[in-house]
Amino acid sequence: MAERRRAVVLLSGGLDSATALAIAQAEGFESHALTVFYGQRHAAEIEAARVVAKMLGAAEHAELSLDLRRFGGSALTADIAVPKDRPADDMAHGIPVTYVPARNSIFLAMALGWAEVLGAFDIFVGVNALDYSGYPDCRPEFIAAFEALANVATKAGVEGVGRFRVHAPLIQLTKAQIIQRGAALGVDYGKTSSCYDPDLQSHAACGRCDSCKLRAKGFAEAGLTDPTRYRYA
Repeated sequence: MAERRRAVVLLSGGLDSATALAIAQAEGFESHALTVFYGQRHAAEIEAARVVAKMLGAAEHAELSLDLRRFGGSALTADIAVPKDRPADDMAHGIPVTYVPARNSIFLAMALGWAEVLGAFDIFVGVNALDYSGYPDCRPEFIAAFEALANVATKAGVEGVGRFRVHAPLIQLTKAQIIQRGAALGVDYGKTSSCYDPDLQSHAACGRCDSCKLRAKGFAEAGLTDPTRYRYA
């Protein structure tokens, strides 16, 4: 039997990254999941990532700590209120305060370093450019630029051992399409965590932040029951 190609999959524990891991698995990759604790207030997703990695059969699950609270600049890493109950039009325009400066650049750099050590040339990330909150590092231009960087910034790339590819299989899908794709691949979304401001004790979702609202909208449009445990349900 031929050896499976290895891939590093960024796994936050949220809906999108769980779907990206399921897709990598379905495409036959030996998936090495990478989760980063960066001081985010929604650290409940770390435990969710552990459950999802096991549930979807990742070959390995690595966790790294990098405390971006030292820089702040985001409602997820500083003492800034998470926006609640924003209208859909507001969510569709501008870059919200939940944007974490350079987060995906940092995470992909970590994934790239691990991939080079593993002899892997494929990195999966669950970014999305349609139903998302306006983050600049979720766009196709960013993914293409980072992929080009990966191939000139590494020993493996410069020596021509292989060509790095950053897979963003969800980037042009709506949230409903992402959920339908993941459900078809057996993802149990009840095990994932998307809320930006969950209850610290129960980890129940607030139901009011941008991420919760986009998630609920996705399930409704997909025609599937939302398994999320909400704080005020």
